[in-house]
Amino acid sequence: MRFEHLVEVNDPLQPLLTEVSREQLCRGLVRRAERPAEFVLGLAGATIEERIEAPDALRLSRTLDFGSFKVRDRVRVTRDGVSVTDIEAGATHAAGRLTIRIEQPASGRLFLRFTYESDEDEGSDVLDAVTRRLREQAYRSADIDTVWRIRDLVERGEL
Repeated sequence: MRFEHLVEVNDPLQPLLTEVSREQLCRGLVRRAERPAEFVLGLAGATIEERIEAPDALRLSRTLDFGSFKVRDRVRVTRDGVSVTDIEAGATHAAGRLTIRIEQPASGRLFLRFTYESDEDEGSDVLDAVTRRLREQAYRSADIDTVWRIRDLVERGEL
């Protein structure tokens, strides 16, 4: 399965919103990696098992606790605004990857491109059309919430 979409961060049609800079957006992606419970609905907590800071990127190995199940993943957030989360397969879910990339087509115009990929077979009965649409809607909604959460952190001076 593959699903990709854009979320606009600075909307010129909403001039009353505080403008978010590329640097603030990068810091927001780092915060999302380090404190995922602030961004992911239903996440009870997260444990960071390994943290490696290199000049070009931050790398984390984490276990996400959703109460009834746990998910292990590895996150890499680069200094230029790309976050890649590799999710290990578990008993109840396939392996996958979420890539979040900052795009800036013009000055002041910022977008986040979210790309979801999983090892699920698209031709199987496991991922029928209705399930796929519901999952895509859930991803889109969660990603819009991520942008609003980053915006809120910017407005409160935390990024």
